[in-house]
Amino acid sequence: MTTPAKAPKPLPFLRNLQFSPIKDKDEQYMLLWDPTGLSQDKLVIPLNYFFIIQHFDGEHSLDEIAALYLKRFGEFFLPDRMATLIADLDSKLFLEGERVESAKRDAQAAYRQTPLRQAAYAGKSYEADRTKLLAQLEGFFTSKEGPDFKPSENAGKPIKALIAPHYEPKQAGPVYAWAYKELKEAEAPDLFIILGTCHAGLHNAFAVTDKDFETPLGVVPVDRQVLDLFKKKGGTPFFEEDLSHRNEHAIEFQLPFIQHALGSQRPFTILPILCSFPPACLFDQELKALGDQVETFIRLLKETLEETGKKACIVASAELAHIGMRYGDPAPPTDFSFHKCMQTDLEMLKHVEELNADAFAQFIQKEGDSRRISGFAAIYTLLKLVQAEKGQVLRYDRGITDQYNSTVTYASMAFF
Repeated sequence: MTTPAKAPKPLPFLRNLQFSPIKDKDEQYMLLWDPTGLSQDKLVIPLNYFFIIQHFDGEHSLDEIAALYLKRFGEFFLPDRMATLIADLDSKLFLEGERVESAKRDAQAAYRQTPLRQAAYAGKSYEADRTKLLAQLEGFFTSKEGPDFKPSENAGKPIKALIAPHYEPKQAGPVYAWAYKELKEAEAPDLFIILGTCHAGLHNAFAVTDKDFETPLGVVPVDRQVLDLFKKKGGTPFFEEDLSHRNEHAIEFQLPFIQHALGSQRPFTILPILCSFPPACLFDQELKALGDQVETFIRLLKETLEETGKKACIVASAELAHIGMRYGDPAPPTDFSFHKCMQTDLEMLKHVEELNADAFAQFIQKEGDSRRISGFAAIYTLLKLVQAEKGQVLRYDRGITDQYNSTVTYASMAFF
């Protein structure tokens, strides 16, 4: 009688984590964390361990990884060290597998039972107290980096869309203010379609939630009429990843600015939509299924808006380039490389000003997305939905994200 062979253990597969290089005296490390919030843990590991986990891709066996490590560092990575590392990652929910799937199911059930999407970043990225938050928002408008006090050339016109950063408001608030000054002075609709960049990634390109959003300035309701019709038209699959909204900041950061711009007496509704897809899915046959999802979503939402007759202002919460060691470059950016990046960003945004979604996508695809334009999906979707005559870059800036001068660029834009 032969003993049945044991099924081989699955190869370790690291989840889509975020990481940042950190330095302690002369030693360098990597800090890892989960952008979805499924795991609240953080892990600091030396660079040789980071080399190991970069090969936890579900395709490399442990023997293959050990051989690559030997070739790279000239020493053996002992099996007990490998086992300890894998166990630690698994316990922190950093590896794909049943433990993570079970945690996702529990988190999804808990999220769907909550009455609204709570403000996750109040008190961290912006003031949690209503009075202090209103003062903070006013300060963004009146700061020397904020918009000037001259009336907008588009004052009183119907506003069609905005692009604003989703960088920390404490740092980038004046750049947000350039966009929201336009909203303050324009004729605004009652519906805002907010397209947020999903940093954790999505399987379905878009994630819609039907949760009302809470901020220190009050609860912002979703537009249930539009969402119900969107579902009836076939949009239900785009609600499957609604848990992504729980910990994502991109939509939350826009809401206090909209509430402040419209005033407490002006009710409005939102469609909260997270987006994540690369330009390549529009061109690469191997990614055609994802590209088809993008087309389907945009078509269904257009049909829904036409049928309801609702006019909307579309807001893309988006950043532009990510350069430096934190984002995978081998060295910190220099003044020269930043200025070159700025020139390239502004050249790219010409296509956005001209409402040319395809040229915008082709521009990024042509450079191989080498500058990691994280807001591509949100901006592309805005351009496919908006009905405007023109767009305009109002302000451009950058933020420094670590001690190695890693840089994120962003802009505020308005469309009329």
